[in-house]
Amino acid sequence: MQVFRWAIERGQKVENPAEMVRPTTIAKFEPRDRALTPDEIALMYQYMERIGTTPSIRAAAKLLLLTMVRKRELTNATWGEVNFTEAVWTIPKERMKRRNPHNVYLPRQTLDIFIALKTFAGGSDYVLPSRYDSDTPMSSATLNQVLTLTYRLAQKEGKALAKFGPHDLRRTASTLLHEAGYNTDWIEKCLAHEQKGVRAVYNKAEYREQRTAMLQDWADMIDEWALKRPRPSA
Repeated sequence: MQVFRWAIERGQKVENPAEMVRPTTIAKFEPRDRALTPDEIALMYQYMERIGTTPSIRAAAKLLLLTMVRKRELTNATWGEVNFTEAVWTIPKERMKRRNPHNVYLPRQTLDIFIALKTFAGGSDYVLPSRYDSDTPMSSATLNQVLTLTYRLAQKEGKALAKFGPHDLRRTASTLLHEAGYNTDWIEKCLAHEQKGVRAVYNKAEYREQRTAMLQDWADMIDEWALKRPRPSA
């Protein structure tokens, strides 16, 4: 732009294309990464019930928020990984980004969803089988699609629910749990983030009890926001 101004000041007949761009032609910036607010979580739950999809796909989207896992860790889950008695889902190292096994401790609400999905799955080995072939897992793109349909319907009706995707739900859980004062180590462990440096060498804690309690609190928070259900007293 400075080059064009320099030429104009010296009598050259040139047009500066930057000055010809109208504000209305400039693309509106949307942050690539974001976290949903409690009000947006409520809208997500509300509008997800109204879009054209299946109960199992709705359940899968809720599980992403409740469990804090990556979408492929969820869509490729098998029933052999889920221990209903111990209320824990153990993802084997072969399916984890960091190649370490990962335990997801299941609060009441999450366990109820897994029980429902067991019925929906029929005899499939997969927690979320494909609608067209029960011997293959649901496509991870399905989760992107259901969330897109959800926020687009909300926006169509003038609701303040901005664009979001599956990974934003992990970020949402991390953000809101940090804001609620929970320990970073517990949250990072739930996200299966790899520690670095000295901490990676010496801190091998699983934080089972703490994470179990935190994830139950997280599920209760979501119920309070989305279902207007008071959180159980401590």
